Amino acid sequence: MAKIAICGYGIVGSGVAEVIAENADSIAKNAAEDVSIKYILDSRDFPGDPFEEYIIHDFSIIENDPEISVVIETIGGVGIAYEFTKRALKSGKSVVSSNKELVATKGHELIAIAKEKNLNYLFEASVGGGIPIIRPITQCLAANKIDEVYGILNGTTNYILTEMIQNDASFEDALLEAQAKGFAEKDPTADIEGHDAARKICILADLCFGKHVNPADVKAQGIKGVSSADVEYAKRLNCKIKLLGRAIRTGRDTATAYVSPHLVSKSSLLSNVDGVMNGIVVHGNALGDTMFYGAGAGKRPTASAVVADVIDAVKHVKARKYLDWDDAPDGYFTDSSYLASRWYVRAATSLQQIGWAFGKVNFVSYTGAAADEYAFATEVNDENTMRKLTSGMTVRSMFRILD
Repeated sequence: MAKIAICGYGIVGSGVAEVIAENADSIAKNAAEDVSIKYILDSRDFPGDPFEEYIIHDFSIIENDPEISVVIETIGGVGIAYEFTKRALKSGKSVVSSNKELVATKGHELIAIAKEKNLNYLFEASVGGGIPIIRPITQCLAANKIDEVYGILNGTTNYILTEMIQNDASFEDALLEAQAKGFAEKDPTADIEGHDAARKICILADLCFGKHVNPADVKAQGIKGVSSADVEYAKRLNCKIKLLGRAIRTGRDTATAYVSPHLVSKSSLLSNVDGVMNGIVVHGNALGDTMFYGAGAGKRPTASAVVADVIDAVKHVKARKYLDWDDAPDGYFTDSSYLASRWYVRAATSLQQIGWAFGKVNFVSYTGAAADEYAFATEVNDENTMRKLTSGMTVRSMFRILD
């Protein structure tokens, strides 16, 4: 029998405990042995909880128990989660994590420790919640050279934008509704400013391109600047606004990544990824585009991915399943400002100024549009060029168009 410990009894940790208890038979069948919870570590007590008997408050109990073979880390952050993960690996226990911030910033170091100790460090749930994405990238698509990976990586922001598009809600009202429904945290900063998506695109870039992308280098523009006017103008361009994380090979040994709102054509599959759902597109040189769609967050979907990793960690005791990437050489990460695309611009300016700057553009309007502004789609330019061309305008919004 494989005995495990859960560190962090929040939404995901409690979901993991429920899934292991409810699906014990099928988990045992797939893992080739029974899997049982021995400890649940948290700083709080949970009187009356179905798993109350497993609650402990001292990590050293887990660390020093030779019966524990797998530790599940669902604490979050890079503080105590980082410390406990290192201690678990160094004490001879495989670790399964749903912690995107930890994997994005410290994953390479933790994988190195796992290799040294002949253990597993697995993190399928760190990207896309319940969507299988890390296994397909590292196994099913292993014959491809992956040139680009992008998608809707944050369910909170996608829910807010969906409400703005479908129900004419303001950003502020959509955010309040997301919080009321439990889709957004009390402090939604990491979501609405794009930091959560940035961490996830870093992990995908690491795995797809094989070299470390530091989240601190990734430009993240969130959705706070998306207005109801932008939503209306996008509709006239037959597009929807979506927050995308993108990672792209820019050369033989260079790559970039960024997060920002995009206008996505309604003919794209991604445009129909609504609500709290996520969609991730991987472009391989042999397969072309493949899209992965599903619940990107939530208690049960994320727990499902965590428990699948637990099964792998238990089953592959001798045949390790290493997920790894190399340190990036100097100059590997390039500035996303040099990426070229078409652009949507909403600005208070004159027709003459637009003509001088861009020549021909595609103007759009709608009933009720502000009288002092113009909205238009440009030809292909990089971001640096766009900043120069619009320098004489009062720019209210400027987003890439995904082609």
